[in-house]
Amino acid sequence: MPTVAHVLVIEDDPAIRSALVRSLTDRGHAVTSSRAGLDGLQLALGTQPDVVLLDLGLPDLDGHSLLSMLRAVRTTPVIVVTARDDDPSVVRALDAGADDYVVKPFTMNQLEARMRAVLRRVGDDGAPATLEVGELVLDPASRSATLRGTALDLSRREFDLLVYLAQHVGEVVSKRDVLADVWNQPYGGGERTVDVHLSWLRRKLGESAAHPVYLHSVRGVGVRLAPPSAPDPAG
Repeated sequence: MPTVAHVLVIEDDPAIRSALVRSLTDRGHAVTSSRAGLDGLQLALGTQPDVVLLDLGLPDLDGHSLLSMLRAVRTTPVIVVTARDDDPSVVRALDAGADDYVVKPFTMNQLEARMRAVLRRVGDDGAPATLEVGELVLDPASRSATLRGTALDLSRREFDLLVYLAQHVGEVVSKRDVLADVWNQPYGGGERTVDVHLSWLRRKLGESAAHPVYLHSVRGVGVRLAPPSAPDPAG
């Protein structure tokens, strides 16, 4: 973990919020805090913290919903900090994109250890590496994509899908896996949505399903992203 991490605390209980802010500040961290979900979301987008500590019981917005909204636009590590210790809440938070889960009461040493662990997983600066597949370049940190040096105008979901495939370059990925990891739908369904987004991506990459360049469909299995020189396993 960085010597000084920027921590965003989203917690509605004033006593717990004040204690977290004070303890983290005493340990050398920069801390921003909010008591409400929507304000916390704006702070997460505007201040770009290294890690978010998120309570689920917020006055204006369910914490799970806030987590899904944040995860849709940022890869910032999120540790859910809550009194809810039942298994469904844990599973739901992790499915929505939480990186870890800490149940109250907890010690600051335990919380800092969890913070160090999630930040190690993304790198100390929190910035994922640039992904290159042929002349396709994706920068998850800036959420930018270029093909042969020309910027691609991608929607949020198109970009997330392309990054996911680039992280598995050369592999055939099932639509079920795509739904679970990109759409946060681990129980399947909605495969037509994946097909539609793949069709949109193909148009923007200047190709088609009949004449693939980067995106290769494997009938009955899934889709594979590969540089143009790589052979298509479906053919």
